[in-house]
Amino acid sequence: MDKKISFWAPLDNAAKIFPAIRTKEHSTVARITAVLKERVSIKHLFSAIELAEKRFPYFKVSLRKGFFWYYLEQIDDPIKVTSDNGRLCKAFDRKDSNKLLFRILVRNNEITVEFSHILTDGAGLLQFLKAILIYYFNEKGMISAEQIDPFYTSKASPEEFEDAYNRYFKEKIPHVISQPKAFHLPFDLNSKPRFDVLLAMISTKDLKTRASEKSVSITVFLVAIYLLVLQDIFHECKAKGKRVRRKFARIQVPIDLRNIYPTKTMRNFSLFVLPELDFRLGIYSFDEIVNLVHHKMQLETDEKLISKIISRNVGGERNVFVRSIPILLKSLILHAKYYAEGTNQFSGVVTNLGNTRVPDAIADQINYFVLTPPPPNKKVKINCGVIGYKDKLVMSFGNITNSKEFERRFLRFLVEQNVKVKILNTCHEQRDELL
Repeated sequence: MDKKISFWAPLDNAAKIFPAIRTKEHSTVARITAVLKERVSIKHLFSAIELAEKRFPYFKVSLRKGFFWYYLEQIDDPIKVTSDNGRLCKAFDRKDSNKLLFRILVRNNEITVEFSHILTDGAGLLQFLKAILIYYFNEKGMISAEQIDPFYTSKASPEEFEDAYNRYFKEKIPHVISQPKAFHLPFDLNSKPRFDVLLAMISTKDLKTRASEKSVSITVFLVAIYLLVLQDIFHECKAKGKRVRRKFARIQVPIDLRNIYPTKTMRNFSLFVLPELDFRLGIYSFDEIVNLVHHKMQLETDEKLISKIISRNVGGERNVFVRSIPILLKSLILHAKYYAEGTNQFSGVVTNLGNTRVPDAIADQINYFVLTPPPPNKKVKINCGVIGYKDKLVMSFGNITNSKEFERRFLRFLVEQNVKVKILNTCHEQRDELL
């Protein structure tokens, strides 16, 4: 039997904010579902989870509170596999006897993993789910060991649990300049439980064709639509005589830093860029918005500019004064900074994990994937997760308001562009209203 790995670790730089801001509603829990072609075999799923437990020992940890910082400590609690009751991204109960920060859910032909953002980002979450799928189909005899990438059969590397922000931190780098506050959607909040998700399946081929006509990526195309809808709602508010103080719209677009800095880390290692519209300059055409988003994303994903954000974030953590503040006071400060310097800076979120690939031997066993980002907070109100698989791209609109007006405008714009759109989780009447 392999010798058990035992360790504790401080939270990575991105994770440090989450214990301070997480609540029952704002759970900071993300979710990815694999929708298979056939009903899930529980027997083989349990075997797959046992293998995943050994392959990713660093995820079997619990959040502990120290005097100055939270930290992660390895525990023996079993991985929970529960029936999926439709309560998406539910907060992890701090009083629950099981202290793990992730769960696995199953329903009919769906396997879902939900992770606290304290543990990892979307890329790490997807990698974990793909491992379970590979082990699952290997147990069913549909993929041989020779067809599996050695990553999934080798032991965990210590580098997989590194805080890569600290590894790539550079001293004496000028910090980023704070920006004016952003416009937020005027919709009223839903009654509790507020979080609702609308799933739309879109033809990847159609979407790629439309984006290619503008010479941009799918992500740029979708962010441009997001900004276009925000612009329409902003000007309608003004036309109705509503006072709109904030005249910038920005979209937070997470980027996977593993594509810029070499690392095997499975913890959080993403930052974000903020394409924006300045409404003081007039009304933008869609082509103008596409160009702005494209160039802004090209510019802000430059390694030198990214290093400024890492320098600001990690530099604050290393500051001697900050380190000496007790955790209770530190949590209050982080919570205030999150809303003052974080949420106030952007109007919405588009998280795109791109086109998912699995080994050819099991590719036909999977129908599609769904990414649901953590529930948005009360200012941003709506966010969007995107993940593709073959010709099926699924957009997941997370919404805590009582309005579907944003989703309706977004999806109708796609239909007007001759992009095939199918609503997955609403009744026919609502589908007609949306499309």
